[in-house]
Amino acid sequence: MEKMMGAILPGNSTVELKEFDIPKPGHGQVLIQTKATTICGSDIRCIYREHTGKGAEGYIPGMVAGHEPCGIIVEEGEGLKRFQKGDRVIVYHISGCGVCNDCRRGYFISCRSKHRAAYGWQRNGGMAPYILADEKDLIALPDELTYKDGAQVACGFGTVYEAIEKIGVCGNDAVLVTGLGPVGLAALMVAKAMGANKLIGVEMNDYRIDLAKKLGLVDEVFKPGADTLENIRKATGGQGVERAIDASASDAGRQLAIRATRDWGKIVFVGEGNTCTFEPSPDIMHGQKTIYGSWVTSLWRMEELVERLVRWGIHPEDLITHEFPLEKADEAYSLMAGGQCGKVAVVFE
Repeated sequence: MEKMMGAILPGNSTVELKEFDIPKPGHGQVLIQTKATTICGSDIRCIYREHTGKGAEGYIPGMVAGHEPCGIIVEEGEGLKRFQKGDRVIVYHISGCGVCNDCRRGYFISCRSKHRAAYGWQRNGGMAPYILADEKDLIALPDELTYKDGAQVACGFGTVYEAIEKIGVCGNDAVLVTGLGPVGLAALMVAKAMGANKLIGVEMNDYRIDLAKKLGLVDEVFKPGADTLENIRKATGGQGVERAIDASASDAGRQLAIRATRDWGKIVFVGEGNTCTFEPSPDIMHGQKTIYGSWVTSLWRMEELVERLVRWGIHPEDLITHEFPLEKADEAYSLMAGGQCGKVAVVFE
């Protein structure tokens, strides 16, 4: 069989390149030539530094990393029903069983079957020139979007879109985003496209603050501090925001998102891990506020997002600040782990 190099994550803040067979697609499968794969924060948190992930985020050592891939189909297996050789596709990064209640809803991310396997976690992912994928896991990539756009959709932008659809954002709303890493920046970009009338960010990393300003994604941005809540209220006429999105995954960021939201407002948590400490009565009950939890998205909503990205004329790849070839994947992961960047991509010829 022909060979290829793929990047694996030993769990000690290093990347190793290992030789793999180029796979052959079976029934209902395709072989995709990878064009771009972006690095997710969960890759850093649960695999790159050390293998801490459990269940859905439990990495099987030796698997090709990368759960945000995009590319073009170069070989067909038997029994395909929709896609064919030459199609540009995004890979929804969870391959669910397809028959449980969550999968029937399109939420492969929530599949609890023993047959569930995530690309880049429990089956080989996109940090290699080719990726074997099940047809049911594919989303068509329109010609108007680039492969780097598609890689961003594969996880980050899908996650953000799901969260924003839960709380609803329109031209009536001031929107707060706490934590301006790649997910928080994506939240600002989508909220802006949906017509939010004021965008406020909270972030401590100067690089990411400057990036948000450079891309024109914020009207106001504040660093965390004792006066941050008051500054947000002043920026919103003393009332607070209608919608808040926490992408910080910090207790303080989540508290701020709750308390900076005005009465009858809605808050959604998308940052993974850690805790949230608040007082139910004064913080949410008396103000009639609603808190949502949101985890990735569904197949149908990801397809909807792709259509709307074209309609809005926005490109997720604008958040990519650094690109590397596979041979320098170690530099790509190291940079992403350091946080002095936007989104980081590994790109292929």
